[in-house]
Amino acid sequence: MDILLVEDNPADARLLREVLSEVNKTVHLHLVTDGLEALAFLRYQGPYLDVPRPQLILRDLHMPKLGGLAVLAQVKMDPHLSTIPIVVLTTSHSELDIVQSYQLMANCYLAKPDDLAEFERLIKSLNNFWLTRVTSQRAQQPVESSPQPVG
Repeated sequence: MDILLVEDNPADARLLREVLSEVNKTVHLHLVTDGLEALAFLRYQGPYLDVPRPQLILRDLHMPKLGGLAVLAQVKMDPHLSTIPIVVLTTSHSELDIVQSYQLMANCYLAKPDDLAEFERLIKSLNNFWLTRVTSQRAQQPVESSPQPVG
């Protein structure tokens, strides 16, 4: 399973990679560190011409260059990207951030705990739900439906 991680904190990215690799050997984590890189990755631009389509996007909200809410809005408005689930994984506990994330069609909002053991439990529960239980689109390109006969 390919996951795009949009995270500017190297310590959080490293910890998330370590915990996920421990609990799920099928995960291929692709890291970008800002919103512009995330959009380039998702649109196969620049150095990201041959990257796989992620089955899940994990993203922080408060990012350099292009914030998480702006990226969330652009991804969910793009018909080729809108079906990719986006889990907001952030330090923000702000009610406004939570509301705006869901208004922009985030699939889930998780606040990062300060405690290391709690962070590990959160990532393990994320794996147990999003990476093992949820059925996601695996195709590289959206499937175009053919017209169905009427009657």
